[in-house]
Formats: sequence, C-alpha cells, structure tokens
Amino acid sequence: MITYALYFTMGCFGLGLLFNLWLVIRGPGQADRVLALDTMVINVIALLVCYGILQGTAVYFEASMLVAMVGFVSTVAYCRFLLRGDIIE
Repeated sequence: MITYALYFTMGCFGLGLLFNLWLVIRGPGQADRVLALDTMVINVIALLVCYGILQGTAVYFEASMLVAMVGFVSTVAYCRFLLRGDIIE
C-alpha cells in the first residue's frame, strides 16, 4: 500500500515540476522565474526523498541534502545577480 502512495506522490511532484518549468519558460517577470526555479529545487528534493523511501537506502537522503544546499546557494546568487548585475564584488 505504501508503494502506491509513493508512486502517487512522485507523480504529483513530477507534475509540479512540469508546471514550474512552464512558469520558468513563460513567467511574467524575473522574480516569478526565480521563485519557480526555487520551487523546482524543492520538488526535486521531495522526489529524491520519496525515491529513497521506495528503495530503502539512505544514499538518496544525502543526495537530497546536497541538492538543498546547492539550490539555496544558486537561488541567492541568481537573486543577487538580478538586483546588482554581478555576483562577486
């Protein structure tokens, strides 16, 4: 029963990824695109955690932590680029 719930959850997060990709491509503004990219990172983290539960291994949990750290740094860097025009002063 838990496997069906995990497949349903992964399908919902995959659909959310597609909707966010649409918003990245056709977003009304730059801030909306940054928010959509950050939400895509969160959806990828959720997919990795669900797949880790499905497989029963801890490797995917560590990978999700790495994706979370890289996603945070990239979101901050992209926002700084949009506000100031450069990343490193």
